[in-house]
Amino acid sequence: MKVRAWAAEGPEQPLVPFEYELGSLGEDEVDIRVEACGICHSDLSMLNNEWGISQYPLVPGHEIAGTVVAAGRNVRHVRVGQRVGLGWHRGYCQGCIDCLSGEPHLCSESMPTIVGHHGGFAERVRAQAAAVCPLPDELAAIYAGPLMCGGLTVFSPLLTEGVRPIDRIAVVGIGGLGHLAIQFASKWGCEVVAMTSSSDKAALARELGAHHVISSRDTSQWSPWRRRLHMILVTTNHALDWSAMLDLLAPHGRLHFVGVVKEPLMLPPASLLDRQRKISGSPVGSPALMRMMMEFAVRHNIRPQIERFPMSQANAALAHLATGKARFRVVLEADWPNGS
Repeated sequence: MKVRAWAAEGPEQPLVPFEYELGSLGEDEVDIRVEACGICHSDLSMLNNEWGISQYPLVPGHEIAGTVVAAGRNVRHVRVGQRVGLGWHRGYCQGCIDCLSGEPHLCSESMPTIVGHHGGFAERVRAQAAAVCPLPDELAAIYAGPLMCGGLTVFSPLLTEGVRPIDRIAVVGIGGLGHLAIQFASKWGCEVVAMTSSSDKAALARELGAHHVISSRDTSQWSPWRRRLHMILVTTNHALDWSAMLDLLAPHGRLHFVGVVKEPLMLPPASLLDRQRKISGSPVGSPALMRMMMEFAVRHNIRPQIERFPMSQANAALAHLATGKARFRVVLEADWPNGS
């Protein structure tokens, strides 16, 4: 069958209507009718080929929520008619050590949803069933989409890096990732310090669950937190005074990156040796972590703050995100004429 979509024909080109043939459904695959699709900064990077891996025509979109409309004969954990979500990965090799150890998102042969495949700015998207997760009934599609990538990215380190409810955690950046990280860390039980360069976001940060708000650039505000933080979760892509930030970490504290900072880190090794500080980073998470994240979000009423656009206004939505004015996740809602 033919699928209607929005695609870019080259780097930094606007999206145009595009149709492609879906082909035969694999035994382990599902087709999802897209109801809502969040827009991530990674979509912008892929559209502009910033990472050198984009293939055109490119249909972006990897924060997908919808309904299964077809399932291969070997699919067991989801069924036709079920609401599901799909994130950065559409599939995995399922045979390597990482996959067999429960970390398929680290698989060297993992298949990103929008690298060599067509994403969620479309009527339908196809994926390996192993990468698809059922959605809780309480989670509307418009809120589920941004959790598939943005939510999972900031939730995952809380589990994988052993963050405790008694810990103090700083979230650097109050944007698409950071506003979710504050909610998750607060509901996790942590004392949360929000670090932002925008003073106008202070009140919102507190509403989201931050106990304290300080500047991410004015280091004079950092001294009360010297050697007190157990984790600093960096969600921004801007360069900051990392050396001074390391001094905020308690013994065994961790500076953890989920934002793609564009400049190399310049840090003297001695700053790590003192008190056994650590620097780390992580991508998204496994489908198992995705399920846990959604259950946690429902239990604690964690939702992304979104701005909604119809799918037919995808170019306007992308432009809005690119200006940095989005508060905080942009979501496209399907509005295909005579859509199935």
